[in-house]
Amino acid sequence: MTAPLRIVALSGGVGGARFMRGLLAWGAATGTPLDVTVIANTGDDMRLHGLQVCPDLDTLMYTLGGAIHEGQGWGREDERFTVAEELRPYGVGWEWFTLGDRDLATHLARTSLLATGLSLSEATARLAARWDLPVTLVPMSDQPVETHVELASGETVHFEEWWVRTRAAAPARRFVQVGVDDAAPAPGALAAIAAADLVLLPPSNPVVSVGTILGVPGLADALRACAAPLVGVSPIISGAAVRGMAEACLAAVGVAATAADVALDYRARHGLLDGWLVDDADAGSLPRLAAAGIAAEARPLWMTDAEATAAIAGAAVELGRLLSSPR
Repeated sequence: MTAPLRIVALSGGVGGARFMRGLLAWGAATGTPLDVTVIANTGDDMRLHGLQVCPDLDTLMYTLGGAIHEGQGWGREDERFTVAEELRPYGVGWEWFTLGDRDLATHLARTSLLATGLSLSEATARLAARWDLPVTLVPMSDQPVETHVELASGETVHFEEWWVRTRAAAPARRFVQVGVDDAAPAPGALAAIAAADLVLLPPSNPVVSVGTILGVPGLADALRACAAPLVGVSPIISGAAVRGMAEACLAAVGVAATAADVALDYRARHGLLDGWLVDDADAGSLPRLAAAGIAAEARPLWMTDAEATAAIAGAAVELGRLLSSPR
């Protein structure tokens, strides 16, 4: 029996979740057994209505569990909003961040589990068991970390307020990961990295998703020390984000919104990245990446449907295999 390919992925929400679904589809289509651990960003986490809300963990769980709202890429399908409608006359909550009833059940369950003394990774495993996920889903850390945005105006807001309410329109001066210095990698994360055959960076936000994960003390060190190649998929195509407002995040940290600059920033800021996929539209950046010692390939990167997404994930794996082979 063929040993499974052990893959670790560092993922944010929508883009990362869709890529992971494509990876699993590629494995099934090619008969490649996979053992996948997804380390999820929890910097977007927050308290709302007294409940612990973990947007990226939930998007990954719903997507890989077959319950995601496909049109949005987040939240539950066939959602109802009875509770939100009842809360509104009380003036409770945020108009710009509405939780559906089915989604609220997840947050109630998580908060209840945490209140019994379970860690976030233990609570995540309990929640994921309901969906019989084909991956091991772990938070980046059991300790709370919140990404805050220091605006050019001097005001500081939670990342979700900047991202959802203002659509990242208010200029950001910098991002602050509150609590990250006291955080540690969640149990199982370092062991999975050490045992990995391949580490993948899906097309998630490089600053506030993947970048936040890499900011947890010990995680980047473990990635630099592991023998597995690290291959990423550009979240930028033709100077624009594949999804969301990543350009605004890159601008705040002084990185140009190009496929090449994101890759080079992973190298400069974190000392990571062996391989990089860019879209055909950015094929002109290949010589610049090669000069930096990054093995890069150009191919279509728009995740337009399940087949296209599986092909992208497969290309990332094949590049990793190429980098792993004796030379």
